Amino acid sequence: MAKVSVLNQEVTIASVGQEDYISLTDIAKHRNADDPRFIIQNWMRTRFTVEFLGIWECLNNPGFNRVEFEAVKNEAGSNAFVMTPTKWANLTGAIGILSKAGRYGGTYAHKDIAFEFASWVSVEFKLYLIKEFQRLKEEERKTLGWDIRRNLAKINYRIHTDAIQQHLIPPALGAQQTSLVYASEADVLNLALFGQTATQWRAANPGNKGNMRDEADVTQLVCLSNLENLNALFIAEGMPQQQRLERLNQIAIHQMTLLAGDARMKLPGDKP
Repeated sequence: MAKVSVLNQEVTIASVGQEDYISLTDIAKHRNADDPRFIIQNWMRTRFTVEFLGIWECLNNPGFNRVEFEAVKNEAGSNAFVMTPTKWANLTGAIGILSKAGRYGGTYAHKDIAFEFASWVSVEFKLYLIKEFQRLKEEERKTLGWDIRRNLAKINYRIHTDAIQQHLIPPALGAQQTSLVYASEADVLNLALFGQTATQWRAANPGNKGNMRDEADVTQLVCLSNLENLNALFIAEGMPQQQRLERLNQIAIHQMTLLAGDARMKLPGDKP
């Protein structure tokens, strides 16, 4: 569940499968905070709404009952016609609108339908809703991208530690001694990329609860991921630590230059 604020009205957004469903109940409260169900039912009584909902279902729902839809459409707009979200779903097998119980209960609709309903309630409200929805999705994309980068770093960390365990840690070492080897190899990467060990970074940042890798930007995390793989390979090849550090530092400088966009292609006629 997520919430956005639209013209001082909180609107709940729920994930249903891979799709975003927005609370029609919350949107309706912009028009009538005391009885939002009445607003939704009024919207669903119109022939235009029934046709819109039917077309959406035909496009997105293979199990949509088109025979029942035609019967509903023929009645829509008459004085005696009454339609509710539950009735619509039961009659036609619709999936675009659903009712939820519990703490975040109410009527929800796929974002396509919710935006259409918001336009009927208030064009201004719809525009602000779209703006806030897009802002939320952008924040989620950034968060997801960060999670992917962190997971990539974790995967390569495992490759790195496995190489250390297989090639650098004799079986006789105890847990405390083993941890010293891991820390030493972690600092090989830290020195190669960040120019300092974890202890040096903590001493320079006493008020920070994280570590230098938590503070790393996207390009540094990508480079770190590459260095972990390369160091694992160098360890397996038996390369001494000092030589690995020098080699990894050279690679880090080259990759960071490329990733940061500082490398410049020389064009014909450029001065050296």
